[in-house]
Amino acid sequence: MDDQQVEGGWRRFWNRGGLGRAVLLAALYYALYLVASQLVGLLLGDQVDAENVFSSTASVFVGLTLPLIIGSALLVAFVLSVGWFRPLFSRQPIRGSWWMWIAPLVVVGAIVLRLIGIDYAAYGASVVAVTFLTGLFIGFAEEILTRGMAVKILRDAGKSEWTVALYSSLIFAALHAGNIFSGQPIVTVAFTVVYTFAFGICMYLVLRLTGNLIWPMLIHGMFDPTLMLSTGGIDEAHSPTSNLFLDLAAPANFVIMAIGFAALIFIRGHVQRTPSQVAGPVVVHPDDDNRRIQDRLTGKGPSRSSSSKEQ
Repeated sequence: MDDQQVEGGWRRFWNRGGLGRAVLLAALYYALYLVASQLVGLLLGDQVDAENVFSSTASVFVGLTLPLIIGSALLVAFVLSVGWFRPLFSRQPIRGSWWMWIAPLVVVGAIVLRLIGIDYAAYGASVVAVTFLTGLFIGFAEEILTRGMAVKILRDAGKSEWTVALYSSLIFAALHAGNIFSGQPIVTVAFTVVYTFAFGICMYLVLRLTGNLIWPMLIHGMFDPTLMLSTGGIDEAHSPTSNLFLDLAAPANFVIMAIGFAALIFIRGHVQRTPSQVAGPVVVHPDDDNRRIQDRLTGKGPSRSSSSKEQ
C-alpha cells in the first residue's frame, strides 16, 4: 500500500465521525500531553516551584507553558494530517440564537472585572506576561480539540446539536479529571469536572453565536489566566486578595455553571452532511419533516442557506 492510500485511509477513518473517534482523539492527545509533561519535568523540573508555580517566570513557562506548546504542536500536526484547517476555522454551518448572548456576556464580564481587580504587584511583570501567553495556548489547544475537532467529528456522524454540545463538553470535562493525578483533593477535582462541563457548554454557545472557532479560543484564552492570577493558583476557587472587582467576579463560576446546565434545555439544531460529503454541511432545522430533510440532502426542492439561524 503506497503513501497516498495510507493517507487516504487515515483521513477516511477520522472523517467517518462518531463519539468513539472523538473520545479516542481526546484520549490520544491527553496521553501524549502527559508524556510531554513528564519529559519536560525530567529535563527541566528543577525550574518549577511546586509550592507556587507563579513564583518565577521560568516556573510558569516550564511548568505550564512549555507542555502546552508541545501539545498545541501535536494538535496542529494532526489537523494538517487530516486536512481540517479550513472546516475548523471557516464559518460555522449553523448559527446561534439571541439567548446565547448570555454566555459570552457573563464570561467576558468576569474577565474584565478580574483584569481590573488582579493584584499585579504580587507578581513580576514577566510572570504576568507568560501567564497570559499560557492562557492563549490553553485556549488554542483545548478549544481546537473540543469545540473544533470533537464538534466536527460528532457533526460528521449526524449528531444533533444538543448531542454535539453534550458530548463535546463531557470530553472537555473528562480531560480535567486527570487533575487528580497531580495530587489535587478529589472534592476539588469533582467540582472542576462539573464546572468545566458547564464552561464547555458556554464555549459551545460562543462558537454557535460567533460562527467562528477563533472567538471561543480567545475568550477561553483570556478567562483562564485572569482566573489563575486572581486566585493565585490553578483550579482555585477563592482569591487570596479581595477588592470590589474581584468580589463582583467571584460568583461568575457559579453563574457559568447555571448557564451551562440551563442551556441544555434550549439548544436545538442539526447539521446534516450530504451522503457524498462533497457539497458540504447542510443545516437541518428541528421543524423540518422527513420529506423536507430528504429533499434538501438530495438537492430537490427550494434551496436554503446552509448557515441559517436556529429556530
